[in-house]
Amino acid sequence: MAARAPIIIVGAGIGGLTAALALARSGYGVKVFEQASELEDIGAGIQLSPNASRVLLAIGLGDKLKPHVITPAEVHIRASNGSELAHIPLGRLAEARYGAPYWVLHRGDLQAVLVDAVRANPDITLTLNAEINEFSVDGSGVTIRGVRDRTDFTHYQATDGIPLKERGLVLIGADGINSTIRLELHPVPQWLPARHAWPRYANRTACRATIPYTAAPDDLRDDRVHLWLGRNAHLVHYPVKGGTAINVVAITRDSRDRSDWAAPEAAPADVLIHFPRSEWSQAAYKILAAPECWLRWPLFDRPPSRHWGRGPVTLLGDAAHAGLPFLAQGAAMAIEDAAVLADCLRTSLDAPEQALRRYEDERQARTARVQRTARRNGLVYHLSGPAAAARDYVLRNMSGERLLTRYDWLYDWRPPSDPD
Repeated sequence: MAARAPIIIVGAGIGGLTAALALARSGYGVKVFEQASELEDIGAGIQLSPNASRVLLAIGLGDKLKPHVITPAEVHIRASNGSELAHIPLGRLAEARYGAPYWVLHRGDLQAVLVDAVRANPDITLTLNAEINEFSVDGSGVTIRGVRDRTDFTHYQATDGIPLKERGLVLIGADGINSTIRLELHPVPQWLPARHAWPRYANRTACRATIPYTAAPDDLRDDRVHLWLGRNAHLVHYPVKGGTAINVVAITRDSRDRSDWAAPEAAPADVLIHFPRSEWSQAAYKILAAPECWLRWPLFDRPPSRHWGRGPVTLLGDAAHAGLPFLAQGAAMAIEDAAVLADCLRTSLDAPEQALRRYEDERQARTARVQRTARRNGLVYHLSGPAAAARDYVLRNMSGERLLTRYDWLYDWRPPSDPD
């Protein structure tokens, strides 16, 4: 059992769970608190590029993940009408180039592997149905307060549930884009108009679904990541569940003007209206028409921030640097955060606050670049007219390997403790 004071993590998403495992390997006891009463099998896929997969391999999850992952051969990019634009090689070439594989898998499978590893680790405790409302800092650490074992989830009552109080060496807010820990660290001034508050709606919606492998057209049943670019919309799909299912993501321009813009589900007709048959190929349309129901995610992001934490408190993942999904790096950045944070604390055992500031310094420029690149990709993907023609011309005239090298800065990243 780890002897040092525990580290408290609020949030049991991919970043929080990975951080718990990495910190436990560094010799710390870890207590993770999650507001949800159960960790659901979220119906969405996830891409793990080599910068993320190398971390999961390093913390010993390779064998557990192996049955669930697919190593795609390439990213196949097409225009909405089906014309070929580019092929970015992945598979063996990417693994040889970066020293780690590029994986796709179901988010629920990754979360299940992480949860099993956390629960099997004697240095980690995971408490669900625990709502953390505030924290306080003193000279020897941090104290969190909240409530656990709530039963009334319809109307919040402060008296519902059991009061919770816990002390730790440091506090890590890994509680997502609407982070309570972030709001406690950086309260929004009351005088700030709501339209200027962050996170800000990006006028984009992601509709996600998982379909049986057999529901796809024959020529799309393969081990590739498919990216289709269209006017004000794009489509991504790739195999998950060990190749028995296909993850489908339809990204469209959207507006808060509609009363149902934030509804948790979307009917097929609500999605297909953004993909006119006159503009989209028959193969793409078959993929889009296959789901019986879609899960809807309005997309938000924040501008890069130079101030994440204070004292013995810091942020991780979307709580620190929420971005748009147009670079497929949301989970990867949280996984990277976890590795760097654990390394900084491991090498600064007697100065945890300095370790947190060093972690923030090491992560801020990189995560800001990812945020900016993802936002720019969102604009490029949805071009129309002459601008789209210029984009397509560039893609057609660049080799796949040259396109891959444009991501060297992203995929070839390694944790501080693994400089080679």
